[in-house]
Amino acid sequence: MNGSFPVEWRKEGGYTPYEAAVAEMEHRVAEIAAGEARERVWLVEHEPLYTAGTSAQETDLLAPDRFPVFRTGRGGEFTYHGPGQRVAYVMMDLNRRGKDVRRYVRDLEEWIIRALAEFGVTGERREGRVGIWVDRTHRGGLPGQEDKIAAIGVRLRRWVSFHGISLNVEPDLGHYAGIVPCGISEHGVTSLVDLGITATMDDVDAALKTAFRDVFGVELVTPSDG
Repeated sequence: MNGSFPVEWRKEGGYTPYEAAVAEMEHRVAEIAAGEARERVWLVEHEPLYTAGTSAQETDLLAPDRFPVFRTGRGGEFTYHGPGQRVAYVMMDLNRRGKDVRRYVRDLEEWIIRALAEFGVTGERREGRVGIWVDRTHRGGLPGQEDKIAAIGVRLRRWVSFHGISLNVEPDLGHYAGIVPCGISEHGVTSLVDLGITATMDDVDAALKTAFRDVFGVELVTPSDG
């Protein structure tokens, strides 16, 4: 992707209400499309909630009263967000960087894979399964066991992306029991801590920042940089 345009890297403290996050993304996407604002990577955490993508099946919502459920226009099915999970909302102008959605999603995957590699974790793609997976065979799992460690859900408006990725650092994995994550019931979910990696959220953010710069070939600036 063309990296000549700096991208804003913004990190939010505390828990960001989901509806407020969507409204902020909608506003920023409109500004980016109009040429009035920089592209942005926005790092947040949410309180426990479930989101339903455009392909979500109602039968995959196993506990509808457990946490708030938000219908969203991103691709994909049901997923969970909550404390200990890094959510990165990525607002990139594909008009500038090539109108290639497949490549964009593959770059998001590569971003996660490279960040995980900083902690000695091999993240992998799987044909027909969106997200990034970890082979648990040599990490205390059963032979052939594969667990999902990161989810990807993307939406485009006027070729500007929003929504993005979620990476499990130290969430309560039991909260996934209220859904069939991404419609896949034959595999589980994991996190860095579940894999025995004692990484802080700041550690993960630093790895994500370096990997994003490398994969997308962009200069990253903070809001205070002007």
